[in-house]
Amino acid sequence: MLDLHGYGPSIFMGAILTVELAVLSAVIAVLLGLVTALARLSKNRFARGVATVYSTVVRGVPDLVLMLLIFFGAQIMMNNFSDWLYEKYDIDMFFNIDEFTAGVSTIGFIFGAYMAETFRGAFLAVDRGQLEAGTAYGMSPWMIFRRIMFPQMMRHALPGIGNNWLVLVKTTALVSVIGLADMTRLAKEAAGAVNEPFKFFIPVAMVYLLITSISELGLKRLERKFSAGVVRG
Repeated sequence: MLDLHGYGPSIFMGAILTVELAVLSAVIAVLLGLVTALARLSKNRFARGVATVYSTVVRGVPDLVLMLLIFFGAQIMMNNFSDWLYEKYDIDMFFNIDEFTAGVSTIGFIFGAYMAETFRGAFLAVDRGQLEAGTAYGMSPWMIFRRIMFPQMMRHALPGIGNNWLVLVKTTALVSVIGLADMTRLAKEAAGAVNEPFKFFIPVAMVYLLITSISELGLKRLERKFSAGVVRG
């Protein structure tokens, strides 16, 4: 591994942190996206309205602005709530959101909106006749979802999921603005210390490229798995 004036090991640890941040954020985004997509397709007007507002607002505001709003806004709200508890019930509590938790929750929240639209389109692409056939065979709603809708939905959703994942990986670089010591922030500090930006940012760019290249291979394998038995014209 490159020493990079002694900063190499710390940047390597920052790269591991970046991968952890991306994976955990993606898990939250997928779960939130599924729930939001189902809410948007539900017959419940309130659930539909909340899901629509969430996906519309989040997709319409820049990621950096949302990250700063959520990080600082959530901390202020929790501190105000803590003060209210102390004044009202004499309960002394202190809330502190660390940078990693804030980064994971914020990126997951942002990309949950993008995943929701991906899943919603994929759900709508599933042949309704097959769902009706499952009902005719006496399958429960959960069995229809698990055995018919979900596998076919995933086949349609995977290209969008893959694209969202690749963008999410690159978006992790934004957590440096809230103080998280990811590889982008560490590389920036090292470049400033020795005044050699290319020596540090080129390896960081290569790491991101490596992550996305490995992801592409994994996504292609998933696409082959969920496309098994599908006749391509």
